[in-house]
Amino acid sequence: MPSMLYTHATIITVDSTRRIIEDGAIRVQDNLITDLGKSAVLKGRHPDEDEVDLSGRIIIPGLISTHMHTAQTLLRGTADDLELVSWLCERIWVLQGNFTEADGYAAARLSIGEMLKSGTTCFLESMFADRYGFDGLARAVEESGIRGCLGKIVMDIGGYAKKGAWAMHPGLVEDRETSLGGTMRMWEKWNGAANDRIRVWFGARTPGGVSDGLYREMTSLSREWDIPITMHCAEVKADRDFFHSKSHTPMSYCNSVDLLGPSTVLVHMVHLDDSDIQALAASGTHVAHCPTSNAKLASGICRVPDLQHAGVNIGLGTDGAPCNNTCDLLQEMKLAAIIHKSISYDPTAVPAESVLEMATINGAKALGLADSIGSLEIGKKADFVALDVRGIHNQPWHNPVSAVVYTATGRDVDVVVVDGKILVQNGELLTMNEQEVVKEAQQRSREVVERAGLSHKVKSRWPVE
Repeated sequence: MPSMLYTHATIITVDSTRRIIEDGAIRVQDNLITDLGKSAVLKGRHPDEDEVDLSGRIIIPGLISTHMHTAQTLLRGTADDLELVSWLCERIWVLQGNFTEADGYAAARLSIGEMLKSGTTCFLESMFADRYGFDGLARAVEESGIRGCLGKIVMDIGGYAKKGAWAMHPGLVEDRETSLGGTMRMWEKWNGAANDRIRVWFGARTPGGVSDGLYREMTSLSREWDIPITMHCAEVKADRDFFHSKSHTPMSYCNSVDLLGPSTVLVHMVHLDDSDIQALAASGTHVAHCPTSNAKLASGICRVPDLQHAGVNIGLGTDGAPCNNTCDLLQEMKLAAIIHKSISYDPTAVPAESVLEMATINGAKALGLADSIGSLEIGKKADFVALDVRGIHNQPWHNPVSAVVYTATGRDVDVVVVDGKILVQNGELLTMNEQEVVKEAQQRSREVVERAGLSHKVKSRWPVE
């Protein structure tokens, strides 16, 4: 692959010194950053290079979403403004229980296209069910050029927490062989594929959906084969009730089945005791913060300032489209920076710089990829995003980090480079046919709703003529 110079941008490196380079340039050779600095200096060093002029843009490391449900993007807007039991048991699980593998592939392409166009270059799929077709998800990652850590579901109980009313749709229930065995088979087939852009993870169901024995079998395999784990945890009050019924706090339970450690990403983590926070810090376990999902589903607000104070590594995730309605991590950053100020009455809580770290280098640490992505440094993978901040809605700006976190959205993304390849240019996808992806997603979403028998519920609440 020929080398390329990206010049005349404001570059937020998120390196160890957190330096910002005005009128900066990045040189990419193959899939690596091979030089970085002032544009004039790099152009002097590399006078014959092809050049992409990014004047008026801010370059940031590629955004990393540490919690994402790719299948659910097909269900955007199907379960708005419902409380959690109705949302999950009467809508989302019923819809997902009627998916085909073709639906799973279409949903993955829709998710990936949206993520790329809004600046996400790497994501952690949390819990991909067998019926969605894991091969299709991996193929969508391979074809699109994005980087994906793909959690395949591990479960053996079809309930949720300790509430009998919270039963999974039969179409989603899996046993040990399908879930754990299937994950191992997919790990053997796909882990490290697509020039190591694909990693396969265990996507464990929430406690109450997995027996203690299966958790311990999974954590043993995790250590033996170096396969990371992600799991929803302490998201809602019902989760706390479940742990209490076991005479545990959330983290004492996780510790009892060997879930804690630097290869685990626990998601949501809203309902924690002080002792839980200490256990997270001591074990090096990572947290994925999903403020929009937690707010929209009325789950609560994660204790992010307390976690930060304790030294816990926190990444950021959009969660699924039915509980967020967008895969735009830039919008997620803004809420993450604002919501903690609101409840703490402290405007200095969780500043913009901390949130950009969550969405970049912290996410890379959570995924075990901080040696190769998450910051812009010589020798790291060429994963970066250029935001066009020349428009009236972004002007003026004085602090580029504030401009990114508080003002920019995914619609300002101009160029996206992953593994050295330009995947988005002038805001347009280069590796996917966007119209084709959207058309198929529209059709398949309607078909899923019809198969699930929910057409009379998934519609406008106001009269439509």
